Amino acid sequence: MNEHIMILGGGVAGMSAAHELAERGFKVTVFERKKNLPGGKARSVPVKDTATEGRGPLPGEHGFRFFPGFYKHVTDTMRRIPFQNPLTGQYNKQGVFDNLVECPKMMLSRVGQQPIIALSHLPRNLEELRLMLKDVHTDTGLTEAEKQLMESKIWQLMTSCQARRENEYEHIGWWEYTEAESNSKNYRTLFVQGLTRTLVAARAKDASTKTGGTIFLQLLFTMADPFVRTDRVLCGPTSEVWLYPWLQYLKSLGVDFQMDSEVMSLETDRKSKTISGVMVSQGGQESKKFTADYYICALPVERAAKLITKDILILDPCLSSIAKLAKSVAWMNGIQFYLTEKMDIINGHIILADSPWALTAISQVQFWKYFDISKYGDGTVKCIISVDVSDWDTKGVVPYRDEEGRLYHKSARHCNREEAIADIWLQMKQSFNKDNQVVLKDEFLKLVHVDGDIKFGESSVLSDEEPLLVNKTYTWDLRQETYTGILNLFLASDYIKTYTDLATMEGANEAARRAVNGIIDVTNSKVPSCRLWMLREPDILLYHKWLDNRRYNKGLPWKLHAPFFYKFFNFMFRLIKKLTTS
Repeated sequence: MNEHIMILGGGVAGMSAAHELAERGFKVTVFERKKNLPGGKARSVPVKDTATEGRGPLPGEHGFRFFPGFYKHVTDTMRRIPFQNPLTGQYNKQGVFDNLVECPKMMLSRVGQQPIIALSHLPRNLEELRLMLKDVHTDTGLTEAEKQLMESKIWQLMTSCQARRENEYEHIGWWEYTEAESNSKNYRTLFVQGLTRTLVAARAKDASTKTGGTIFLQLLFTMADPFVRTDRVLCGPTSEVWLYPWLQYLKSLGVDFQMDSEVMSLETDRKSKTISGVMVSQGGQESKKFTADYYICALPVERAAKLITKDILILDPCLSSIAKLAKSVAWMNGIQFYLTEKMDIINGHIILADSPWALTAISQVQFWKYFDISKYGDGTVKCIISVDVSDWDTKGVVPYRDEEGRLYHKSARHCNREEAIADIWLQMKQSFNKDNQVVLKDEFLKLVHVDGDIKFGESSVLSDEEPLLVNKTYTWDLRQETYTGILNLFLASDYIKTYTDLATMEGANEAARRAVNGIIDVTNSKVPSCRLWMLREPDILLYHKWLDNRRYNKGLPWKLHAPFFYKFFNFMFRLIKKLTTS
């Protein structure tokens, strides 16, 4: 191939686009703002000043990774990244994909109550069956009416036709759809807010039911599939077992990966209706112009918006929606607690359901089969609890006193670094330490790493350099296709219309594949297109979706058509509950 493709941004989208293009013979250059860390928000980072003689620095990260079973695009790419097992010296048969390990359980932790522990899959042995039956009669605090409402709302999602989801549920917030306002705090904590906490930084009151509901169903369907691992994580720090091997592979394909290179502006040629070049600052120096035949913008929405100038809008006025979408971002950032005692808590992800800062967590080292934590830091760290903070505006739990002696609490956004750490740690202790069972102790805490994208001042947070796009209501129509009105410019980022429809690694990889397909088409290249996967749902629901589609086309609302097996399963569920509690 003679065509030169320039990719702006070296996150998962940019690396995915480079991967697909390079394997098809295109000449590829990638510009990445970070100095030595590819992968964007997916990266893991060495914690400063933690290395000792003979040991490497402790691993930190922007936020912990999560690979649900319905992911198809990014996992397909991972299968094509070579990885040499450091223990055996042999290459993995399925590349980096083999570095994914299953999280068999999940936990919903609550302050002052016993946690709800569930399997992430159908039971595979007697012990797991007993755990599932035990979970059936766990005291959730929900009334029978709330349980039935939750069941009906899930069934409504499952049996709604695609047109209703796209044109009706896109405009309904999850809070409104679930009737959160008229139900109990337990209902809102477990069902309404519990979902949105797992879906990036979305808020229940303005998160799109189309997006949140669809992804929620995907998680349910994978849990019911005995051949799918619902929840997976990497077997080591992200950069070590995925991103660095990926970068090495891309370079072996001839990709010119330019680090420490910040894209400053796009230059246009009105006559040819094309991008004529990109101004890039490398190493903090004065910008230089770089040219290529085609360009893929794989920058996140808030950075891409800065490139949409008047000259760009003259060529494609529709790109103005990127600036509008740039306002639909929220903060979701990671913090790691390094402990001197092994503290796995649960072998899976944890939702701290009633934590005011919407915390989710995982104890990581238990999954790191290639990574001996004793060889990092000073050798005393035995556990890393990685926490994501998704609500930076709600008041926390640490009390303060004003000048007049009145108690008050601070939101994460109004804390300095030490205050934020103290509040998160206390929220964790309140969630995990119950009765006489003390899981977290202050003396266990060795050190803490806070995502470097959070910039703290003396008394508050100054900024978040990498916020996350959230799928609010009424924003689907603002999102772009990968092709544009500028003939040689394509887009591959979280603001692209994709099947995944969520700002995730999966969505980024899918957007990149769509952009590459556009370049293949416009260049008339005789190479295969990138494969795309639609989200799949059980065929058994097709009849009910057909019924709903008929109603939707008549302008009628969704209506319950309960099948015989729905009533049967409901009867069996209640029978099992009765038998196991008697």
